[in-house]
Amino acid sequence: MKKKISILGLVLILVLSFTGCGQADTTGYDENQMAQYSEALIQNFSSMSEDDFASFQSMSDLQLDLTLLQAGFPITGENFLSMINAWNAGIEECGAFIGVDGFQMEVTNEGATMEADAYYADRDATIQISFDDEMNMESMTVSAVYSTGEILQKAGLNTILGMGTVFVVLIFLSFVIWLLKFIPVLEKKFRKNNTVEETAAPAPAAAAPAEPVVEEIPAEDETDDTELAAVIAAAVAEYEGTSTDGFVVRSIRRRKSNKWN
Repeated sequence: MKKKISILGLVLILVLSFTGCGQADTTGYDENQMAQYSEALIQNFSSMSEDDFASFQSMSDLQLDLTLLQAGFPITGENFLSMINAWNAGIEECGAFIGVDGFQMEVTNEGATMEADAYYADRDATIQISFDDEMNMESMTVSAVYSTGEILQKAGLNTILGMGTVFVVLIFLSFVIWLLKFIPVLEKKFRKNNTVEETAAPAPAAAAPAEPVVEEIPAEDETDDTELAAVIAAAVAEYEGTSTDGFVVRSIRRRKSNKWN
């Protein structure tokens, strides 16, 4: 009985061992080969100048793909250019590149990633190079390593900046709302000015009164009246028995009722 139990335990151990080996083989990734690709890429990037990077960026897609194929890098031209941008961004953030430790592979559902600690002049960083299922290089990420104090300082600055922006916007909105109360006053003043202007506008000039028409008496009429006055004066003097020197006929007016008839 004990022998059977021992044999059963050995069988289970062998089964688990074969299962573990089978899981490791099914990954399909060659860690050593991927590490060589990653180290070669970092070595080439570290030895390139700005002119070298610019020459790669100025190539056509076909020319760049052929150059990478001849160099033995399993990567497309588009992904290679994105890696150049990531490398230059890491240099700007962390300073001049010094070196890198050995790469270690990490497998996830999305693929495999080669990760290594990198050293720069200003601060350390972590370099990650991603591979697809066919072990083609896809992307590279350079993540700067910040201390706890730097992280807290950065978070505090972000908080202050965000809250400051909010308060500035609120103050501006309050100022705009405060200005709204002057709108009715300005509108009333504007209407009053328009009314005053309409009132002060000059009235159209009245038509000049017609000049009275003075009818001039012809000289003949004046002569006739003089003669008539003389005749009447002579008749009155004759009737009174006096001379015409005692009175003067100044006007002659016709009466409505004529008693001479």
